[in-house]
Amino acid sequence: MCSRFFATLILYLCCAGLAPNWANAAPHADAVTSTDIGAGGRPVGQAWSRSPVYAANGMAATAQPLASQIAIDILKAGGSAVDAAIAANAALGLMEPTGNGIGGDLFAIVWDPKTQQLHGLNASGRSPKSRTLEQLRQQLGGATSIPPLGHLPVTVPGTVDGWFQLHQRFGSLPMQSLLAPAIRYAREGFPVSPVIAYYFQRAEAAFNRRIAMIDEFDNARHTYFQPRAPKAGEVFRNPDLGKTYAIIAQEGRDAFYQGTVAKTIDTYMRRIGGDLRLADLAAHKSEWVTPSCAAYRGVELCELPPNGQGFAALQMVNILRHAKLAKWPRDDPRVWHYLTEAKRLAFEDVAKYYADPEFANVPTEWLLSEAYGKARFDLIDPERAMPQPQPGDAKLEAAGDTTYLTVADSNGMMVSLIQSNYRGMGSGLVPDGLGFMLQDRGELFSLDPNHANVYAPGKRPFHTIIPAFIMRDKIPLMSFGLMGGSMQPQGHVQILINMIDYGMNPQEAGDAARMNHTGGRQPTGDGEEDLLGTLHMEPGVSAGTVTALEKMGHRVEIVHDGVMFGGYQAIYRDPETGVYIGATEMRKDGLAIGY
Repeated sequence: MCSRFFATLILYLCCAGLAPNWANAAPHADAVTSTDIGAGGRPVGQAWSRSPVYAANGMAATAQPLASQIAIDILKAGGSAVDAAIAANAALGLMEPTGNGIGGDLFAIVWDPKTQQLHGLNASGRSPKSRTLEQLRQQLGGATSIPPLGHLPVTVPGTVDGWFQLHQRFGSLPMQSLLAPAIRYAREGFPVSPVIAYYFQRAEAAFNRRIAMIDEFDNARHTYFQPRAPKAGEVFRNPDLGKTYAIIAQEGRDAFYQGTVAKTIDTYMRRIGGDLRLADLAAHKSEWVTPSCAAYRGVELCELPPNGQGFAALQMVNILRHAKLAKWPRDDPRVWHYLTEAKRLAFEDVAKYYADPEFANVPTEWLLSEAYGKARFDLIDPERAMPQPQPGDAKLEAAGDTTYLTVADSNGMMVSLIQSNYRGMGSGLVPDGLGFMLQDRGELFSLDPNHANVYAPGKRPFHTIIPAFIMRDKIPLMSFGLMGGSMQPQGHVQILINMIDYGMNPQEAGDAARMNHTGGRQPTGDGEEDLLGTLHMEPGVSAGTVTALEKMGHRVEIVHDGVMFGGYQAIYRDPETGVYIGATEMRKDGLAIGY
């Protein structure tokens, strides 16, 4: 009863425009505290893995502490939040190549205090223009899906163009200054952090198991696994990437898409029999897009439109606003049940409709309408899992490796940025001497000619990576993201609910036990054989709740290693004082730091 009263009080204070006093908050009655697991106590915030970070002038939260420090250094040197985000992303491409790099794509949302608006950037690349669907099928030799490795899933890397688009619009310092820290670390080396070392070793094992699927792996082995994947604390260098960054810093965006780097990629792809060409790189351009928002109990969750899956989170919000989850404790099986069923319904629409809007008619207005959200909510049986959810009828998933970061500056600019090579570091292909791996995002195309996401020349595939904002009264409360394939929309909604319905602070909201439902139809056209799917849950969910969910008809699996539950970073801005509150993911190596 006390826990529900506290959550209601926090919600009242938020709606009244007052910042909650999280530092003195008591733990929730259903929370797993540090003393419960024998890890020692805390004088406040027993349910948190660490304290949120408070700072008045600027904040950065990334998945690697050195990258966070670079972002702060850029802010202190007079850079904007966008400058700092670019510098941190470049560093992460070196320090966390298991999740991202300039061979991949980028999405960002920027709050611009001058225009008082959110600006969205879709910097995702397209498939080779010279390869048709029929030619792709011939190259697949009868396979029913695009493989994760080799040249077939490679699409144009969009990240570097994304950096320059963001910098042109919101940057202050020269690009040479932003890339200089990453160049120095690439040449001199840095100690690998523990979770990234773990992912390095997983990636090496996966590549070794599937080496026959990769056209040419020698460059990747030389760059990342010589003589083996680095261990935690070992110094790792990538001088080739340092050279590539130096070329980009000196020659600009065109070096990557028309000049030295582009020509090297073209020559490499011709040598290994790939289809990506200089003309594909030269034709690439990012797209500025308008984020959309869905209201939830006095705030709004804001996401980018397809070809990404951000609107799935908004669809879930439109369903869950009718459930009134706060009347139950967070660990109540009914909370997890409604979350799961909302996800299943939203992802049926993802599988049917979400695709590159230049090639498919995505009915976004209908998908995000309040009437459709209520209609989908009405399909949920409060006592039983749906055996076979179906997509809606408009009237007209895979685990990914990704990095997320967020930065805020003294002027109030906030950046929510996510960047990825997709699955398992990428395609396994490192162009000669460039020091980065090309993405395998094209694996997510469908081969069904009747599917919205079917492969086509020059088309952007369905994308999983999504940045997010929470807004109230048209001002930003929090920039945040939660990386990890189809976990991302589910994670965004869980963070929102943790804070709004259960009064958690940004750190506690990320530390709390999560669910990740997998299965059901996929944007590749697969998945109809298992529409029930599996509800994966972390050990912090009580045994009684798991049993109750199983009785409701859910297939539940407890997962202990945290890999599939994503990685979260956030910056909350106190609307009264302007003080930033940073949070970082306990499941990663990350650090939130401010000044």
